[in-house]
Amino acid sequence: MSDLSVKQLFDLTGKVAIVTGAAMGIGKAIANRLSEAGASVMITDINIDAAQKTADEFKALGRKVAAMKADASDPASSQQVVKAAVEQFGGLDILVNNAGIFPMSPMFDISEAEWDKVIDVNLKGLFFFSQAAAKVMVEKGMGGKIVNIASIDGLHPSGNLVHYDSSKGGVIMATRAMALELGPQKIHVNAIAPGGIRTPGASKIPNLTPEQAKAILDGMLQRIPLRRQGDPDDIARAALFLASPAADYVTGEILVVDGGYLVA
Repeated sequence: MSDLSVKQLFDLTGKVAIVTGAAMGIGKAIANRLSEAGASVMITDINIDAAQKTADEFKALGRKVAAMKADASDPASSQQVVKAAVEQFGGLDILVNNAGIFPMSPMFDISEAEWDKVIDVNLKGLFFFSQAAAKVMVEKGMGGKIVNIASIDGLHPSGNLVHYDSSKGGVIMATRAMALELGPQKIHVNAIAPGGIRTPGASKIPNLTPEQAKAILDGMLQRIPLRRQGDPDDIARAALFLASPAADYVTGEILVVDGGYLVA
């Protein structure tokens, strides 16, 4: 039996986390739960004004957080963020790769530039953030947790998202490959595959009108056994589990959080 209490299993006091794309939506919810559990959190986003607003909101609650502008598609940015987190908070224990984009486009309309942008943000950026974070975790010798935000689209295509679906399928395999390679260094690597989540980004899907986006989401809702869209906090709770001692024997897994959509 474990000698940790339930409270201790989800206690992140003294831990340092980075959450990418955390100014709003799922990323903000994850940063909220990690900081509530006691972690010091570096909130990164391409939108620094929104990231700072979120950081200020959490600071008002007595949380240890900081905001930093970061371009998830730029490997140099990952190095800068990891260095800043270590310098400001004294280490790095948790990385949540949440930053992502999902412009809907029919296959024949996807340009090379759009393909590259989606892959660069969703997959390349995730890898280089993971690489930079894992190097620090290995150097410290204390292990760590990397949580990647994939998507059910990485398991089942929904249409008009070939580039996005390819990137998220890559996230799933990258998660498993990194878990295999980093396991001996006590670094756990897992992913969450969200279904339809009610976020600011979901209501403003690039290349779609608000009416078109609503029609797609309404169609998904009819198929979800739980008969509701997910909230960002549904994903944040899963991220807290995977980042906490409660998941100390879990690695290489893809946790689907979709209200049952894939089994319908």
